[in-house]
Amino acid sequence: MSKLNINTLCLTFSVLCLSLAVLMVFGASLNLWEPIQGFSASRQYNDSLGYITLVLVILTFIINGYNQQKVFTVKAITALVLGIAILTPTIINTLRVPVRYPPIHDISTDTTTPPSFVFLDDTRAGAKNSLHYAGQEIADQQHKAFPNVKPLLTSQAQDKAYQKSLQLADKMGWEIVYQDPEQQFFEATAYTPFFHFADDVIVRVSEQSNGSKIDIRSVSRIGRGDRGVNAQRINHFINDFKQTR
Repeated sequence: MSKLNINTLCLTFSVLCLSLAVLMVFGASLNLWEPIQGFSASRQYNDSLGYITLVLVILTFIINGYNQQKVFTVKAITALVLGIAILTPTIINTLRVPVRYPPIHDISTDTTTPPSFVFLDDTRAGAKNSLHYAGQEIADQQHKAFPNVKPLLTSQAQDKAYQKSLQLADKMGWEIVYQDPEQQFFEATAYTPFFHFADDVIVRVSEQSNGSKIDIRSVSRIGRGDRGVNAQRINHFINDFKQTR
């Protein structure tokens, strides 16, 4: 096989493998399959695509040397970079200090009287988890794992805080599905950037003597645990609220 053919084949195959890896991550966003299907496929096949690409790159280097041609061609080096890119999630997870998250998927700033969903219910599309709060058992696990998840206290009046919360949720890309201006709460669905998992969120604004209190509850539709995603979403909302005028 000529130098041109083997290097072109190597690059073409690496592009195909990278495309498949990316498609598994973002295919659910294109409504090609359910999020859990893309997630499962990625866990099962992503590393294989990366390793196969690297093996082909090594073979290309060897064949180029055997044919007494330039070993490290632009196409082969590009294929090597793409193979490493496919394996990047695995490399990061290997180098990262492992974090143990509790097997819970329902996080609330108020675990005593958590906000209750009115519009969204257990019939929502693709839901495996209930919106019924499980009580003290998960509350204790949450407090231990995420002690910084607390209500947001603001000096802003209740109505102003409610409107600001709505605007912030929209800015964060949440799909607002229900609003109750009288009771000062709204419900929304947020999607994870990778695999497009749906999490349901409710934001409740309560009047306080010196302003208002904002409580947020975020619940994953599927999965026993959430790897800290719901707590991160709540903290992200609170931090952005504090920084937005």
